[in-house]
Amino acid sequence: MYNILLIEDDTALNKAISVYFKKEKFHVLSCFSGQEALDTFSQNNSDLIILDINLPDLSGFDLIEQIKIMNLNIPILILSACDLDSDILHGFNLGAEDYVTKPFNIEILHKKINVILKRNTKNTFYKDDHLFFDKNTSKLVIDNKEIKLTPLEFKLLSLFLENQNQIILKETIIEKIWDSNENYVDEHTLLVNISRLRNKIEDDKHHYIKTVYGLGYRWCHDE
Repeated sequence: MYNILLIEDDTALNKAISVYFKKEKFHVLSCFSGQEALDTFSQNNSDLIILDINLPDLSGFDLIEQIKIMNLNIPILILSACDLDSDILHGFNLGAEDYVTKPFNIEILHKKINVILKRNTKNTFYKDDHLFFDKNTSKLVIDNKEIKLTPLEFKLLSLFLENQNQIILKETIIEKIWDSNENYVDEHTLLVNISRLRNKIEDDKHHYIKTVYGLGYRWCHDE
């Protein structure tokens, strides 16, 4: 059963969404303000967040930034009555998975959520005798020692694990790890961060990230 955190200040709409998804075998936690959402999120495990941008106490965009600090990987679907391109782009730049404008069809919303959950549960977990990584909790353990990753290193490792044994072009990697503040990631930055990631996860017996000269990189575990 998936856990949905629903953040919507319209009482009737909140109830309607909650009732629908509970009937569809989801566990739903309903919140009506930004602060209530932050408190609830910090105390419960959530697989996905449905978030209204117009909240009574703070902007939904500000709330996304605070949530992403707590868990970079949590998928967020935005609900909004505003269909301005600038707002939609801002939501995606902050890391939202989708942006749905009101009014909406609840069955289409359901389909979108299923797609997001399927995409975000694919290859989120990796374990061998040397390395353990759980994308959902942002936890990396090397030889029983927890290792901290920078946001770019986290994105790189997640991307490699989502595409194991496949060549990922340098241009594709740069596009995927472009950060939410629109800071450009160039080829030099990519090389530096891949080198740092290798230093954190590899040793003489464990090699994961292979350079495919002239193309890009491939995750392939060799012992």
